[in-house]
Parts: sequence; C-alpha cells; structure tokens
Amino acid sequence: MTVMISMLRGVNIGGHHKIKMEELRALYHALKLRDVESHIQSGNVVFRTTESNSARLGRQIEDSIEKKHGFRPSVILRTPAEFRDVIARNPFANRKEMDPSKLAVIFLEGDPGKEIREKVLAVKADPEELRMEGRELYVYFPNGMARPKLSIPAIERIMKTPSTGRNLNTVRKLLEIAEKLEAKT
Repeated sequence: MTVMISMLRGVNIGGHHKIKMEELRALYHALKLRDVESHIQSGNVVFRTTESNSARLGRQIEDSIEKKHGFRPSVILRTPAEFRDVIARNPFANRKEMDPSKLAVIFLEGDPGKEIREKVLAVKADPEELRMEGRELYVYFPNGMARPKLSIPAIERIMKTPSTGRNLNTVRKLLEIAEKLEAKT
C-alpha cells in the first residue's frame, strides 16, 4: 500500500466550507483508505491506499466531499517522497534568519509549464519573495502572512491550476506523520 498526503483547498477557512476532521476521516475510511490521520483543521489527511492513479483518487475524494457536504474543494495529493523533495528543494533553506512559519509552499495540482512559471516569477512581490520549482511555488513572507503585499489570488489566476498552500512547519509535520505510516509497512 502506498502512503499519500492529501491537502484540501479552502476547508474550514473563515467559517466557510466546514468539515469536522472526524467526518473527513470517516469519509476517507468509506473510500476504503486505511490508517487515516488528519492534521489540524485545514483539511490535511495522511493515509494508505492501493489506488495507483492519484488523479482518479483525488477526483473520488472531491466527489465524495461534494456529495456529503455540498461543496467541492480541490484535493492535492503527494507521496512522502515528494514531500521530502519539496523540503530538500526549499530555495530559502540556507537562510538562518528564515522563520519556517513565514514560508508558504503552494502545492499545484500539475506542472504549470515554463511560460506560466516565467509569468509568476515576473510578478513584483517585494517584500515577499517567490521561487518556483516543479509543481511547487515557495513564497517567503518576511513580515508574516497576515497582511502581505503580494496577492496570492492574483498569482493563482496566472497559474491556472488548482493549488493549496501550507507553511513549512505544516509540511514538515505532514511528512512526519506520513513517515510513521511508511515505517509500519
């Protein structure tokens, strides 16, 4: 069985698209996913699956949420190996002053391609900093994420692919949970 990390976009933010984590875990169990664990209230779920097609699995989760809760969040899936790679490719890792809670990793459903990548990186982002690697956009918010100068919705419109962001602390915690599941194999 493969361990997967799923991240739902826009769940339990600002009182909208509410799903209790116990209900979300039950929904994943109903889809025959195993060893389901959630982390914080923003729709992070780690589990085991026999499904090898992550696009199909993502659609199944989205369909199930829509049927049960009446809205359809994007579901972004990654393996623990992909999460390890995201952390290893962190372009800000060598900065000693970097606060991991101020670094967002925006996970894209697919690779946006060279043209879109260039458009995103051309956006004036000061004081925030953007770096893009594969299916991830790294955004460093030196003054915190509460009131950024950079418009993430504007960046998302350029990218034209479903995405969801997590700070580096959450990325590390999700990987920790996933690695514990891998170790049980």
